[in-house]
Amino acid sequence: MKKMNIGIAGAGLVGRVLALMLLKKGHQVTLFDLDTAEGESAAGLTAAGMLAPFAELETAESVIFESGQRSIELWPELLEQVGLDENSGEFQRKGSIITAHPADEAELETFIRQLRAKVPAAADIQTLNQQQIAELEPDLSHHKKGFFLPAEGQVNAQAFMAASAEHLLAHPDVVWQQQTEVTSVSHGTIATKAGSENFDWVFDSRGLGAKTDVKDLRGVRGEVFWLDAPGVNLSRPVRLMHPRYRIYIVPRPNNRYVVGATEIESEDKSPMSVRSSLELLSAVYSVNSGFGEARIVKQLTNCRPALKDNLPRVEVEKGLTRVNGLYRHGYLLSPAMAEQAINQSFGEKS
Repeated sequence: MKKMNIGIAGAGLVGRVLALMLLKKGHQVTLFDLDTAEGESAAGLTAAGMLAPFAELETAESVIFESGQRSIELWPELLEQVGLDENSGEFQRKGSIITAHPADEAELETFIRQLRAKVPAAADIQTLNQQQIAELEPDLSHHKKGFFLPAEGQVNAQAFMAASAEHLLAHPDVVWQQQTEVTSVSHGTIATKAGSENFDWVFDSRGLGAKTDVKDLRGVRGEVFWLDAPGVNLSRPVRLMHPRYRIYIVPRPNNRYVVGATEIESEDKSPMSVRSSLELLSAVYSVNSGFGEARIVKQLTNCRPALKDNLPRVEVEKGLTRVNGLYRHGYLLSPAMAEQAINQSFGEKS
């Protein structure tokens, strides 16, 4: 395919993944975003970066699982492209552990049965007794039962956002229009307050910024803590069954942990509520009492773009492709959805 001049409206997680894939194919890219290149207001910066296609099956369709598996295959090349790799610790496929308190073990069993009933690959989920949990994660040795999902992992979301910004800003085939509000997107055209620019093709990945064009789009609030816990040593993501939502604890280098995640039907981005704070911090303390001496580094809230059915959507017209609705599955789905969008736009085989 000849080199194309492509415009991308929205330089959050999906926009960056699209840009990286298009550059790999030899195209020229112009990014437009209301945010700076650091992505301080992007949902992709707030995220924990979980790659958990099995764990999401409880409330998601099989398409989420299949796309998630494809994304896990694509992430290593994307991370290498921006200078990150598995050896740097910014990408991990060591599996994840799901556990519960004794009172919630029945709910945990039901959860695992649902996963195994949905996809044959869930047969690989391993039941863990107390000794097996301790062998995998000594700091969880007081938990009597759990499950190990060996195919899952994580991307360090904050490291990817920083590395992708640095890579794209330095690339000779990239123009980045930072702090530029996109007023409209149409076939081959992106309009801003400064005027319109024409392209061979346009991708709209603005998330909630596309609400005027995507009528069933809504925001779903999520809340996370960053904790520094020198007294806790976990090497892989841990999920705890909870009566209201699934708590996750995701390790980062130097004993930092990302803890979430509430899921609230609201587009409010104000600071975390007292109730959410109490529930999240109480839950993480119950997983390991060492979190009692952890230091709260950051408390973050953001809104994730979701459609009516909570499934992602790719819409292709002549000269325009929209990618939206990744909901709480940003890192799990963005590579697969970007690949699908490019393939559908340019008639390439998946």
